[in-house]
Amino acid sequence: MSVSATTPAARTTWAVLVAISLCHMINDIMQSLLAALYPLLQLEFDLSFGQIGLMTFAFQVTASLLQPVVGLVTDKRPMPQSLPIGMGSTICGLLLLAMADSYGGLLAGAMLIGIGSAVFHPESSRVARLASGGKFGTAQSLFQVGGNFGSALGPLLAAFIVVPLGRPSVALFAVVALAGVVILNRVGVWYGALARASAGKPRERATHGLTRGRVAWAIVVLAVLTFSKNAYTASISSYYTFFLIDRFDLGIVPAQQMLFLFLAATAAGVMLGGLIGDRFGPLVVIWASIVGVLPFTLMLPHVGLVATGVLSVVIGVILASAFPAIVVYAQVLLPGRIGLVAGIFFGFAFGMGGIAAAVLGVMADARGIAWVYQACAFLPVLGLATIFLPSRARLAA
Repeated sequence: MSVSATTPAARTTWAVLVAISLCHMINDIMQSLLAALYPLLQLEFDLSFGQIGLMTFAFQVTASLLQPVVGLVTDKRPMPQSLPIGMGSTICGLLLLAMADSYGGLLAGAMLIGIGSAVFHPESSRVARLASGGKFGTAQSLFQVGGNFGSALGPLLAAFIVVPLGRPSVALFAVVALAGVVILNRVGVWYGALARASAGKPRERATHGLTRGRVAWAIVVLAVLTFSKNAYTASISSYYTFFLIDRFDLGIVPAQQMLFLFLAATAAGVMLGGLIGDRFGPLVVIWASIVGVLPFTLMLPHVGLVATGVLSVVIGVILASAFPAIVVYAQVLLPGRIGLVAGIFFGFAFGMGGIAAAVLGVMADARGIAWVYQACAFLPVLGLATIFLPSRARLAA
């Protein structure tokens, strides 16, 4: 049945795309609550930056290790009903975060949320491509923008609900996740019907004529670009509030609101990246995003509060536009391996973000939070590796 689910619907199925984007938003709200809780958890459990980084590591690396496995398995045997099961794991993680009375319990809750992400992302990315009707960049962006918007909402919800009501209020969000389970169950029904209708049809085949070695090298380059993007993003999502509190003496709530600006900007960037990629090709977006953000990241650690807010928005828009382009480009390199591509890049994104968060936490303890942003400012230089990717003409050959 591998064939299957590599055959897109003849027309763009907007209802399915909106549904999967909405569930991505719900999934990522739950994920972002973890990072948004860090200032509260630091006070309640007397955590160091290193321990906070380890929590991000536990969540993201759990997802990272499992996502390629899930993608590889579901390329061979699609599992439509795995989607609501993944959201169920996220619900369990939320409840544990709300009730844990030890650091070990917090780590376990973070890992359960990571497992939920590992199951959700490969199959939902496949659903987005199947429902695209050939508008692959737009569909991937619409799917991802839900996640980015959810990540942006998390800090605001934490600021206005969790901070006033306390950590146990996190359990209230399980009700929202339960709604996601219901929606994903319906998406799974559509997905299963399409997979059955597609059974026996030929798989997508490569049209680029690149050798396996050349494809492998291009995937490595894309992984380097993903690392540069996600390591910088991890510095913002895990430590931006601490940077603002330390540098500008902000309170937790205004710092969370500043984090929302960055995360909301990433949602806009993701959508723009897909639309521009469908028009001009993903390689153009990758170049403009990864390298184009460098001047702004270099300025960020050295400006005042207002300029910091403005730059964080600019950085969020530019940097986030790369990821849908990277995923679509990789799907062209590895046709018929939608789940594996999604597993590798969503998983690698989580893994690299987790490792970066852990390392940056240790460095923040040792050198100070301001030093972290001065060092991370140079990460987009790695975007120059884009020069080693096959050209648009070469992919179309």
